[in-house]
Amino acid sequence: MGRFASTASLYEHLRPPYPSDFFHRVARKLGLSRESSLIDLGTGPGLLALGFGPYVGRVVGVDPEPAMIEAARRAAASAGQALTLIEGKAETLADDIGSFDVVTIGRALHWMDREPTLARLDRLVARDSAIVICASFSATDGSNAWLDGYNEIRRRWSPTRLWEEAGRGTRTHRDLPRFFRGSAFAPTELIAVETRHAVSVQDLTQRVLTYSSSSPEALGDNVEAALRDVESHLASFHRDGAIAETIVSTAQIVTR
Repeated sequence: MGRFASTASLYEHLRPPYPSDFFHRVARKLGLSRESSLIDLGTGPGLLALGFGPYVGRVVGVDPEPAMIEAARRAAASAGQALTLIEGKAETLADDIGSFDVVTIGRALHWMDREPTLARLDRLVARDSAIVICASFSATDGSNAWLDGYNEIRRRWSPTRLWEEAGRGTRTHRDLPRFFRGSAFAPTELIAVETRHAVSVQDLTQRVLTYSSSSPEALGDNVEAALRDVESHLASFHRDGAIAETIVSTAQIVTR
């Protein structure tokens, strides 16, 4: 069982969402059309693949976790979108898959082996096309007053090894020039969209379980205790059971 198997049923509904304006702005910047093709590596439940789906003609999602592939399949059916799904790692995709106008990657790059991933991207990215590294997260500028305590509780309950892995993942996402150094690719423009929404205390508490470092598998017998700790912390921040959250959604465009 993969590290995200126990999070698949929660991930698509509880992670900070990508707003519709995010997909519109990125699609417009890249000049996407129904003639365009897109492959989403580490697709999870298909958040990026389905978000960009209306702007392109062909979408492929790739993920090594069977539970995530099944979640993406259900989401595509619910949305009435055509989505080709491949269970496997980005690094080992078959050569005959061809090239694409856009390659998207969410918060998955740090799970991929750098050298084989760069070699595969060199084949996947069509001439004059782009890689788009995406993320959507709670703003860390102080606008989410509950966030620091929330993350401290996650750190306290997470196994040290997994928390350190999560930290390395964040650093990889922030230091894309280092990841692509020596390759044919380099980061260029960053698109950022900030939105606000209300999230229930229950959903924000349960969101803890969608991260690999604090998944049900990682927490084991401590799941209920950890959730009680988080819920207790959030109690002083909600109004009528809901908490205001500022979300930042980013797309780092990477080109040859």
